[in-house]
Amino acid sequence: MSTDNQSFEQRREHLRGLTDAELHERFWQLAGQIVDPLIALARTHTSPSIERSVLLRGGLSSIEAGQVVEQAEARGLLGLGAGNLVLQLATKHGIPFREAGQRLAAGQGWEEVGRDA
Repeated sequence: MSTDNQSFEQRREHLRGLTDAELHERFWQLAGQIVDPLIALARTHTSPSIERSVLLRGGLSSIEAGQVVEQAEARGLLGLGAGNLVLQLATKHGIPFREAGQRLAAGQGWEEVGRDA
C-alpha cells in the first residue's frame, strides 16, 4: 500500500463504523461549521455595492438605488440593510417596495425607518 493510501486509511478510521445516514449527517454538520462564520460575517458586514445590488433586484433603478444607499449611509443606517429600510417603509404604508424605495430616494420617509422607527 502506498503512503498516500495509508494516510487516507488513517484519516478515515474514525468514520469506518458509520452508516451512510450517519456519514450524511456528519457531512452536513461539518459543512455547517464551515459556513457558520460566513453567515455571521454577512449579518454584520455590508457595503454600499451590496446594498445597491439588493435594491436593484427589488426593482429600483440604478439611480434610485444609489440615492437610497447614499442617504442610508449618511444617516448611519446602512448596516441595517437598505432593502430592509425600504421594506419597513413599504410595510408601514402598505405600498409596493419600489414605491417605498422611490420615496426614500427622494428624501421622504427617513424619519419612519431605522433603529427607532
